[in-house]
Amino acid sequence: MRITGPAGPGGVGRPAAPSAARPAAPGKAATPGAPERRRSPWAPYLFLAPGLALVLLFSVWPFLNTVILSFTDARILRGGRFTGLANYRRALTDPDFWLATGNSVLYLLVVVPCLVLLPLALAVLVRTRVPGIGFFRSAFYTPVIASAVVVGLMWQWVLRSDGLLNTVLRGLRVVSEPVPFLTDSTLLLFSAMIVTVWKGLGYYMVFYLAALGNVSVSLYEAAALDGAGAVRRFFSVTVPQVKPMMLLVGTLSAISALRVFTEIYILGGESGGPGGGARTLPFLIRQVGLGFAGETGYASAVSLLLFLLTLVFSLLGRRLSKGDEG
Repeated sequence: MRITGPAGPGGVGRPAAPSAARPAAPGKAATPGAPERRRSPWAPYLFLAPGLALVLLFSVWPFLNTVILSFTDARILRGGRFTGLANYRRALTDPDFWLATGNSVLYLLVVVPCLVLLPLALAVLVRTRVPGIGFFRSAFYTPVIASAVVVGLMWQWVLRSDGLLNTVLRGLRVVSEPVPFLTDSTLLLFSAMIVTVWKGLGYYMVFYLAALGNVSVSLYEAAALDGAGAVRRFFSVTVPQVKPMMLLVGTLSAISALRVFTEIYILGGESGGPGGGARTLPFLIRQVGLGFAGETGYASAVSLLLFLLTLVFSLLGRRLSKGDEG
């Protein structure tokens, strides 16, 4: 049946005017004949472009430039010629490079176990529900937000020959002469380790607090019903439940230990302690690349070797993490 409008002149009916197209309701098919909205395939990339440009400019390009410079004899403010693997051969026969590598590895072997175990014990303690525990949580985290330079200067005041620690030790007649914490290469290196551990305790404590919050209380209750004391519950319940977090903390602290610079620089000065005996790889890179000679090419080669060493420990942590999951 044909629907017509009101009769016009002469009594002939007119066709009804078509109604305006309405947008399809959510979940319903679009009205036939309505224009389809097309999305540009480049829209997501346009949103990503500013961030991607910053990453390329400040991360990717400096890394690629370092790789290129490592194969040249470039110096500060002067381009270099291609020398192949000469810088790497020099590094492998350089006593300063091996001394710095040994110090960095020793730093890692001492600091990482401390930063894996001590923050865990600290996190367990601050989870205890006693009055005033919030104050201690804040106090343990305060070194994290302090500047590394401020922390280094504070510890320098504590550890120097006429500093607080030597004054207390001599006052208690524990030692007769000041302990050379900052003037002996070995003691300087271990003093820097103490500063690193002290500053990192609160940071990794927060990691463990997050992991402990996911441990079911029923596990502790079941262990208590079996007669397990606090120590046994810690090793039989807490440690297995937070083991993935322990592996993560170990990997992150290992990377940080291999990159340590500020502690050595503040405590030992520009030379890295007496005769440079406390220098680490980052310290050597800075000294070679920005020193009097300004050997940018050689410093780049040492930087790449440090990168490879860091990558090895990162992959080792990843492998241990996968083995634990399996």
